[in-house]
Order: sequence, then structure tokens, then C-alpha cells
Amino acid sequence: MASWLPETLFEIVGQGPAPSKDYYQLLVTRSQVIFRWWKISLRSEYRSAKPGEVKESHEDFLENSHLQVQIALIFGPRILDYVFNLCEGHIDFLERLSDKLLLQIISYLDLEDIARLSQTSRRFSKLCMSDKLWELIVESACDVTPDLRALAKEMGWRQMFFTSKFQLQRQIRKRKQRQESQDDSYF
Repeated sequence: MASWLPETLFEIVGQGPAPSKDYYQLLVTRSQVIFRWWKISLRSEYRSAKPGEVKESHEDFLENSHLQVQIALIFGPRILDYVFNLCEGHIDFLERLSDKLLLQIISYLDLEDIARLSQTSRRFSKLCMSDKLWELIVESACDVTPDLRALAKEMGWRQMFFTSKFQLQRQIRKRKQRQESQDDSYF
């Protein structure tokens, strides 16, 4: 795998399915899959149970159906698929990029592509709806005056982008009138 990847590729923790209260951790590093568990029980026969751990190389994990079943039961089939992909060397590099860098990239997309991207995951939905993205888009589309920036802080950059030029001019005019009337009331 690429050497610039962090040592820990993926980590998730969770509780076993009901009625279990056991606690589990799944950790995928560059070379291993580590599965840990802690027995949580009021029953006397489990009180002295020590935490457990299984460490497998990626190749061994791909052949260990028992561990795969446990992971699917505890964390679900989507997590198992993701871990499978990591072990096979299919790294989701896009997922590893910072939000700031992703916002820069997304700001170059067409509106239809932004709408489609927002439907792919929670992370992309949040990024595509963020005010920071729409600020970048508005700034690249037009010169942002101080009045426009102040209005954007009130109404939000996304709302501003989708508001017509005529409506924006009207809102800026109203905002100036309000400020002037407030300034007049101070004197």
C-alpha cells in the first residue's frame, strides 16, 4: 500500500447485538485487521473474562470466514465490505482528503454534479450544503462587495447564490436603509 497512508486505515467501535452488552473494536492498519472484544455481563461466570484480541494479516482475514461473520453481525455487511476492500488494496482516497481540499474541488463542479454528489454520502451532503462551498462559488462567479458579503452573512451564501440579481439589489438597498435609519436614531 502507499507509504503516505496513515498506519490506521479504519477504526470502528460498537456494542454487540441485543441482548449482548459486549463491546467491540475493529481496527484496520496497513498490514493487519485487529478485532478486540470486552465481555460485559452481570453473570458471575463472565465476570473474570478477560478482553480478547484477534490479529490477522490482510490475506489471512480474507480467508477467515468466522471472523468475517462476527464483523458482519456486529458492525453490519457494509462495514465488512469496506474492510474487504481495504484488505484487497482498494483504498478510497477521496475519503481521505480534507474537507477544505474537497470544498475547493467541489467548487469547480457544475450545479447538477454538486446536486448528484450531495446524494452520495452524508459527508458529501454536508459539504455540498455548506456555506463555505457556496461562498467559494459566489466569489468565483462575481466580485463580492462589502455590502454583498454582509448580506451573505445574514442570508447565507447558498441562498444568495440562488437569489436573482434583482432581488439581491433590492435586499442590499433595504439593508442600507435599515442601517441609515438606525444611524439616524442614534443622533
